[in-house]
Amino acid sequence: MFVPPRRLRRGVALTLVLGSVLVTGGVSGGWLDEGPRERPSARTDAVADTAGDGSGETALAEAAAAAMAAGESGTDAAEEVVSRSGDRWSAVYSAGEYEGLRQSLDGWYVGVGIWVRHDAGGRIEVARALPGSPADRAGIRPGDRLRAVDGEKTGGQPVTEVVSLLRGDDRGAEAGSTVELDLQRGDRRWRETLVRRRLATESVTSRTAADGTTLIEVGSFTKGSGEEVVRAVRKARDGAGVLLDLRGNPGGLVAEAVTAASAFLDGGLVATYDVHGEQRALHAEEGGAAEGLPLVVLVDGGTMSSAELLAGALQDRGRAVVVGTETFGKGSVQMPEELPDGSVAELTVGHYRTPSGRTVDGEGITPDLVAREGVEGRARTVLTGLAGGS
Repeated sequence: MFVPPRRLRRGVALTLVLGSVLVTGGVSGGWLDEGPRERPSARTDAVADTAGDGSGETALAEAAAAAMAAGESGTDAAEEVVSRSGDRWSAVYSAGEYEGLRQSLDGWYVGVGIWVRHDAGGRIEVARALPGSPADRAGIRPGDRLRAVDGEKTGGQPVTEVVSLLRGDDRGAEAGSTVELDLQRGDRRWRETLVRRRLATESVTSRTAADGTTLIEVGSFTKGSGEEVVRAVRKARDGAGVLLDLRGNPGGLVAEAVTAASAFLDGGLVATYDVHGEQRALHAEEGGAAEGLPLVVLVDGGTMSSAELLAGALQDRGRAVVVGTETFGKGSVQMPEELPDGSVAELTVGHYRTPSGRTVDGEGITPDLVAREGVEGRARTVLTGLAGGS
């Protein structure tokens, strides 16, 4: 059985919160140093099998308490239990790491403002520098190769490891701490020392094209992003339509995804989910700002969790045409449990489904129109057809 290393296991769970307290993870081609994300192994048993009755939480708490009584690390003991379980979504965080997660979902983080990704050769490169961030002010640009962080080479490292290094996760780095980057642009190679800052996330961006269509890109669902989508939709030109781009969106606060759904739906069911076997439902608010506005949703293999929940709801409700490639398939629910040493464990306790009852976990959302290349262009063609028929 493959068990991801501890930092990777923590990384996959640093991005989705359900009902403001349930957490999971993500994967994409571009990453921001606000939270590591990487595709984990695909196996679930032990803790996940027992979590429905709460025994998973008990086992972790007991392991942590026993370790502490023996003068050992309660966090390490809990991590060992999770590792043995094979549950790809359960994870253990130190108190500092969990606080960092909360801050990220609140819409800010401590970092240098770099998005990183693997290039065609598998090397780490800069995908984007957040405008006004330390990286941007230092002249770091997309395409720059990131060779090392604080002397640790990035070659062969998963993106999650590099993101963790940029954030200084292992040291609990705070605003004002420094990080040294080894960079290369063409034949030029240089080192840059940056000071980490508290930065605001840019989870939602929108722009209006010459043809009047509005493109709304949602990078993740952090605090306030749902209302940002609502405001962007209200500004959309009547009849021209909206492209809602959820590609590479690893999830976030599900309450924000439901708010975003409310921009397009006049009430009704968005998703159902279970926690410890208890069935619950999520509903859109009535009076959607753009119930009849033509809508196309763009997705890919990096669309996860609450982003899948939104895409599935709009598809099931007949509200949007979904274009792109099959989504990741993350539909399980995690619940946090504070351990005796102050660390926090996240355990799988249930799963959610789309309005028609489709299971997302392990299945994903299949687009109405599969497109692997020229996705935005094909989406615009579909949108034009929808607008012409509206």
